[in-house]
Parts: sequence; structure tokens; C-alpha cells
Amino acid sequence: NTVHSAHGRALPVATGVKLADPGLTVIVVTGDGDATAIGGNHLIHAARRNIDMTVVLYNNSIYGMTGGQYSPLTPTGSKATTAPYATIEQDFNVAELVKAAGATFVARGTTFHAQILTDLIAKGIEHKGFSLIEAVTACPISYGRQNKMGGPADMMKWQRDHAVPLAAWDKMTEEQKAGKFPIGVLYQVEGRQEYTAAYDELIARAQGGK
Repeated sequence: NTVHSAHGRALPVATGVKLADPGLTVIVVTGDGDATAIGGNHLIHAARRNIDMTVVLYNNSIYGMTGGQYSPLTPTGSKATTAPYATIEQDFNVAELVKAAGATFVARGTTFHAQILTDLIAKGIEHKGFSLIEAVTACPISYGRQNKMGGPADMMKWQRDHAVPLAAWDKMTEEQKAGKFPIGVLYQVEGRQEYTAAYDELIARAQGGK
């Protein structure tokens, strides 16, 4: 029940699986570098197509498994092995990115808020269309050490202190929001045609000669 794809190619492989058997529940587990750098083009087009799959994107702000290089989600001004004097590029807000590309379910949680994150993933799976759940995670070695954020427990406390439930976020001023981020279901729309359903209709039209 599992496919291991090449780095950066999880989404096109998952798209092929879903098209081959639309009845399958397809869940993609990916990282911030995998999905938004080498796989960034695949991400926006999977969202654009609104293909029915759930993407759980682990955002630990770095390439944690391949040497600690900075990714498109590394916060501006952070250090990495490939940015010893800190990054100067603007980082992506991946939730806004996929929303703009056409995703119909977008959520964010953290590993500190484990039950909330679990519930968000379940809601994403239940949603009919392209779902992305950004899971804010910690990389104590490659990111934490470089940026003097302390050990694993300290980085979990950082998630606790900087993540804000959406209901509270909407009531905060711009000054209060500085340095923090919202968690919860950030965007959801129902009724937009899903890709495999549209593709089946296309096949029927072609077979009918219309």
C-alpha cells in the first residue's frame, strides 16, 4: 500500500496512482524541500487540477535529511549549511501558495498540537479534492543548532508559543501577529470539480464521439 518515489516526484507518482484507480485514498507524505523546491512545479499543478489526494507536508524549515541546506520554506534570515551568513530570500507561505494555485482544502498544524494535527489530517482525507496539511515540525540538528533554538523540547515549546488557533488569530492586530502563525483549517471550498471525475467525463465524451 506504499510507493516510494524519487525525491521531488511524489506528487506526479501519486497523480498516476489516483488516475489508475480513482477509488483509492491517496495520501502523500513529503517535506518542505521535496514539495516546494525540486517538486514545486508538481505541487502547484496538483493543486490546480484539484485531484483528490491529501498531502501532508512536513515543514521543518530545512533539508533535514540531505545535509541541512536551506529550502524555500526556510525563514528569511535563518542559517543553514548553504547559507552560513543567513538566507536573504523571501520564504514561501506554502498554505497561501497552494490556495492561490487551486487547492480546495488547506490546513496547518504543529507537532506540539498533536491532536489538532491528527484531526486536520483526517479532515483533509475526508475532503473531496486536493488537500494540503502543513505540519510544522522541528529539526533540532540541522536547523535548531544552526539557529541556536535549543534542543528538541525547546523547539516544541517554540511551536506552542508561536502557533495561534485560527479563531484567535482573526481577532489579533497585525502587531500581535508578528512572528506568529495561524493553525487550523485555513481554507476550504466544496463543490469544485475533482480531476479524476472530470477525466472520466472526458473519456465518456471521447468514446461517444462528442
